[in-house]
Amino acid sequence: MPEFPNLIYFAIPFFIVSMLLELFITTRQKIKTYETKDAFTSIAMGLGNVAINLVSKGLVLLAFFFVYENFRLFTIPLAWWSVILLFFADDLSYYWFHRVSHECRLFWASHVVHHSSEHYNLSTALRQTWSGGFYSFVFWLWLPLLGFHPAMILLQMSISLLYQFWIHTETINKLPKWFEAVMNTPSHHRVHHGSNPIYLDRNHAGILIIWDKLFGTFQAELDDEKVIYGLVENIHTYNPIKVAYLEWYHMLKDVFSGKKSISNRIKYLVKPPGWKHDGTGKSSDDLRKEWLNAGLKSPSQFSVDNKNDIV
Repeated sequence: MPEFPNLIYFAIPFFIVSMLLELFITTRQKIKTYETKDAFTSIAMGLGNVAINLVSKGLVLLAFFFVYENFRLFTIPLAWWSVILLFFADDLSYYWFHRVSHECRLFWASHVVHHSSEHYNLSTALRQTWSGGFYSFVFWLWLPLLGFHPAMILLQMSISLLYQFWIHTETINKLPKWFEAVMNTPSHHRVHHGSNPIYLDRNHAGILIIWDKLFGTFQAELDDEKVIYGLVENIHTYNPIKVAYLEWYHMLKDVFSGKKSISNRIKYLVKPPGWKHDGTGKSSDDLRKEWLNAGLKSPSQFSVDNKNDIV
């Protein structure tokens, strides 16, 4: 098995040029999508992620190789068909990792970093976790168990991350209908970053949007519901340390403080963000239901595209 290069490192110059080009275009169009402090925070988070991944990647490789060498069911060679198979398997793994990262607070504690910006541009794609790399890989452990070599898996994971960079933009509205139907696009991912109740916890796709449509988490971007970026309760800080670890602090405080049962303490780790043991909290589902009921609207009204075709 050959050693594959780390594509993320080679893509850094492309990231920089792309962000400068986007800034030029949005400035010409008088679209205020960049805010200096916010963009530098995102870049700092990206650089920190790359540095920390030098350590976490070693843990991931160790785990992948341990499973591959001791428990693999098959030995899958590097061939055209295995590359295609791995593409779909990795993308499915990413979907469930991403979905659970919104539905389980332990995973949300690291993923919330990516949603903490109130702006949406290519620099937002760089706003990555400083902690998730140490445990999010569990969603990919079934791949070396199946027989994919760890080097193949890491390469495909990098390809997925590179694909997702360009969809963090407001400069692209809608792409051809056939592309929007199958692939994750800027329009689909803008929905994912929305704090509007109807957009919460939707469109978890990596490369293929088909998983969201298959598992019932797809939401089209609506012409009459402009996306509001950020969190339901924004953190209002540009400090990278706070961005990286503030939710960890709040989560652990909920777990260990106050009088509550051991069961409820554990639930603060596994229940969705917003859950509270006294019933006063509101999850994304609760907020969505309230929004729909307030407008007397049915969820089915929002599962169609601009031409009213069911998606």
